[in-house]
Amino acid sequence: MVAQIVRISILSYKFNGPQVFAYLPVRRKWQRETLLGWLQNRLMTTSKRVQDRSTTKRVQNLEIVTEKWKIVSKVKAVMEILNEEPEMIVPVRNLERHRIKINLPKPHKISDFLRKSPKLFELYKDQRGLLWCGMTKEAEDLVEEEGRLIEESSDKVAEYVTRCLMMSVDRRLRLDKIAHFRRDFGLPVDFRDKWVHRYPELFKVVDVVNEVSYLELVSWNPEWAITELEKRVLGVNGSSNHQPGMLSLSFPLRFPSNYKKVYRHREKIDHFQKRSYLSPYADAKGLTAGSLEFDKRAVAIMHELLSFTLEKRLVTDHLTHFRREFVMPQKLMRLLLKHMGIFYVSERGKRFSVFLTEAYEGQELIDKCPLVVWKEKLLSLVGYREKKKKILTFGDLSDLEDSGLIESSSEHENISMHLGHEDTMAGVEDALLAGNDEMNIGEIGLANWNSEKS
Repeated sequence: MVAQIVRISILSYKFNGPQVFAYLPVRRKWQRETLLGWLQNRLMTTSKRVQDRSTTKRVQNLEIVTEKWKIVSKVKAVMEILNEEPEMIVPVRNLERHRIKINLPKPHKISDFLRKSPKLFELYKDQRGLLWCGMTKEAEDLVEEEGRLIEESSDKVAEYVTRCLMMSVDRRLRLDKIAHFRRDFGLPVDFRDKWVHRYPELFKVVDVVNEVSYLELVSWNPEWAITELEKRVLGVNGSSNHQPGMLSLSFPLRFPSNYKKVYRHREKIDHFQKRSYLSPYADAKGLTAGSLEFDKRAVAIMHELLSFTLEKRLVTDHLTHFRREFVMPQKLMRLLLKHMGIFYVSERGKRFSVFLTEAYEGQELIDKCPLVVWKEKLLSLVGYREKKKKILTFGDLSDLEDSGLIESSSEHENISMHLGHEDTMAGVEDALLAGNDEMNIGEIGLANWNSEKS
């Protein structure tokens, strides 16, 4: 009753404004709710934020995929740090300075994180009791395999980087911005120093203002000025005479299975799909921001960028860095949410991820490149289940070697601390994830088990 009185007072505020604040304290005391929280619940229900999205628009399978790749990203970051060390070992306390790169915020301990993957990381204490970390033989083999796969795909990645330059309005991009796409595109760690100079016929590094380095297009390749959608829908291959211009293509749509309101928006969807738009590779300087053609071209740009990535997924922050270069709207997130049949935005963690929905069947990526298969292999080695053992010290190792209990070819070469018998993949949650808004890793294992069972 009190809530109804307050709502009526809000609507008639210009006639009896003082009455509103006469009843609000009563309501706040009654429901233990702040005034700001009450106003947000009542007056901000039309927000376009991801957090306000209906549960029927969420895709659980892609939320699980997000959590999987976040785990791989953390583990891979540690492997990269160790690989840069001369002896491929480092004191665990020295990893503290790399927390941002590993993306493991406090209060989570790095040592606990490493202990969750004894098949990848070895831990031992020296004579002073200092804890050291290194990679297992299996992890070292994975690093070597990844380097080989990156080298094999280098030419294709160079094509994608060139096509990004061709889509940019000035035919150049800041090198530090391209760095955001390094892992998503499969670029090597040293791509700024060495890799960018391997293809002088495609692009070059230039310093423009304040010693800011740009990657600039050297030569236009008309055979690459064809979008992935054109190749798939029209079957168009590279042509030396191709000139990018107006297109009229429909984007593949895939809505959540529990979303039953598609028919309400069918007319708007059909109108958008039939609308003509300017090719991402055509000059877009004359487009008017906010126009219908402008929005559809922005969708085409994002579709093309996601098609270049290994997992058909990007962190939304990385896309927003290129709004000016690719002539995209300022409110990019709102556009992504509006076209939920083409894209899906995962809200897990502090940084959102956007998926190309057509590229996934459930939790599985339909077309997997060798580097994605490699990441899945890495993920399979995360987590362990065995009785808990202490971390061996330097003296313990010497005693074992003298007694002949350690053999170089033995599987027991791994001396890392094992988890307790109750620790499984579900136990990775405390060390790997931060924040209450992230998914329990146990849910990932359960979802995978259910999918295999079905």
